[in-house]
Amino acid sequence: MRNLFRSVALVAVVFLGVQHVSAQQKIGHINADEIFQLTPEFKTANDQLRTLNDTKTQELQGMYAEFQKKQTEANEKYRSRSEANKDSIDAQLQTLGQELQNIEQRIQEVQRVAQEDLQKKQQELLTPIQTKVMNAINSVAKEKGYAYVLDTSAGNVIYFQGGEDISMDVRAKLGISPDAKPVTPAVPTGQPQQ
Repeated sequence: MRNLFRSVALVAVVFLGVQHVSAQQKIGHINADEIFQLTPEFKTANDQLRTLNDTKTQELQGMYAEFQKKQTEANEKYRSRSEANKDSIDAQLQTLGQELQNIEQRIQEVQRVAQEDLQKKQQELLTPIQTKVMNAINSVAKEKGYAYVLDTSAGNVIYFQGGEDISMDVRAKLGISPDAKPVTPAVPTGQPQQ
């Protein structure tokens, strides 16, 4: 019985000690995605990504126009087909069908390469910015003595009340004006990686 009492007392002391320690830990929160989009580097990267995306889109639009032209030509030939010119038109339609298939394959390949190019460029341009933002968040958290900093933009924080918003401290560390507004991404960027 005495051992049971000692065990219960020990558990109570440990439990109260843990509560006391956790009550002293500071918790902060930040919208890291917004800070990320406020950086001057993001605006520059975003402009480069938009230009690349526009270039790839124009290239694909030219290919779509070529496809549409050939398809219209094939439809016209099919409508002009008669018993008298059936063999000649069928041969032309077969050639046009092959050309349409080739254009469609080229379009698919250009789309695939364009998507890969955009992803590579996005990674190349945005990773250093993500690192810079995360370093600033970590630095502010250490300077201010936070045990935890929750990212409200990640969607994983269901509820929070209290804690301190460290956004303005991180903005100051990154040299971002307090009244700056985020830039809308040219292409989806995803969340800043931690």
